[in-house]
Amino acid sequence: MVSSSQNNFDLNVVPNLQPELRYSSFLSQKGPLMTNGSVMLDDDIAASVAKGIITPLDEKLLANRTNDEVINESMALSIQCASSVSNMARRLQVRGNEVQRAKDSSFDFATKE
Repeated sequence: MVSSSQNNFDLNVVPNLQPELRYSSFLSQKGPLMTNGSVMLDDDIAASVAKGIITPLDEKLLANRTNDEVINESMALSIQCASSVSNMARRLQVRGNEVQRAKDSSFDFATKE
């Protein structure tokens, strides 16, 4: 079985589809976020999406901080988000392994009969 970490994905290969409006609330310098936009390939889109996760309360909390404090808070938020994504990926991998073992054991059981 090949794990997803062994797969190499070319982010430049995308299906040839007509772009659709994805989230009108995420506006970049290029306009609203479209389905053919990528946060991994376009810094403007990444900044727009990142800005979209800040709530009005966060804006109030960050308003009274110095630039250094805001940078530190942003780095902490980034680390927190990366940790959450990593934890979710681990849980999904464990669940995927459980499902695969269940499928394998049911296949073994079916072939023994």
